[in-house]
Amino acid sequence: MTSLDDLRRMVETALERSLPASAPEPILDAMRYGLMGGGKRLRPCLTLATAEAVAMRDKTPLGDARSRALPAACALELIHSYSLVHDDLPAMDDDVLRRGRPTTHVVHGDGMAVLAGDGLLTHAFALLAEGPAPADRRIRAITVLASAAGAVGMVGGQAIDLIAAGKVKSYPATPLDAETLQDMHARKTGALLRAAATLGAILAGADAATISAIDRYATDLGLAFQIIDDVLDVESSNEALGKTVGKDAAAGKPTYPALYGLEQSKQLAADSIARAKRALASARIAGLLPDIADYTLSRTN
Repeated sequence: MTSLDDLRRMVETALERSLPASAPEPILDAMRYGLMGGGKRLRPCLTLATAEAVAMRDKTPLGDARSRALPAACALELIHSYSLVHDDLPAMDDDVLRRGRPTTHVVHGDGMAVLAGDGLLTHAFALLAEGPAPADRRIRAITVLASAAGAVGMVGGQAIDLIAAGKVKSYPATPLDAETLQDMHARKTGALLRAAATLGAILAGADAATISAIDRYATDLGLAFQIIDDVLDVESSNEALGKTVGKDAAAGKPTYPALYGLEQSKQLAADSIARAKRALASARIAGLLPDIADYTLSRTN
């Protein structure tokens, strides 16, 4: 079985080759800066790990599952990176530090950062459309990813966040209660993590029951990931986290620790991971997916 470090190396190599070489150099530089600055690569690794787990259970070739899932893994990281480039802009979270270095707009300017994000987003779908998986699986994967990244998913979650922060002129600032906070994060963070896992299952040829179980796993994984993110924003440092800590609290943004306190938030995350593992067991799926769940709970950055 491939290790998580092996998957990260595989993703890094593929990402190096993923950008459109014929693009003008200034936009290519900004896209590369936003994409290749390190990071956990959790989403693409989750895609590959899910494809491998399905292949191992179904006794199909691991290499085939991996090669079919790799374009989707890269597409997910391009979309995740675009979202970070845009989130850091002055009109959004106005941050100057990401992955331990200056944010894209600080280095390349606001306008080029907007274009770099646009370029990463649109090129992601070209990668997925041109992959080696059967056409029906690619079409389904494109549909799932577009929904997760768009207005009903990640973009919608960011819109709720902006409204809560009082940054939308046409809507009054609306404080979030616990239910709305969970909905926001299910869209903003969870939707892309769910897509990462389900795309791996789809492209590996999993049946409907398995895809449903993987989706339940990833839903709880995404919730735990966001809760731990909020906890780290309180407990960590700029150096350890690679980004500015304490900004959510300073801006009065709703977080799990603000609503529940640190200890209850950690327990909520642990409960989510326990549910995620039960979903895997129900489908007899393992591979690296339980390890990724444990990593999500114990991570420090």
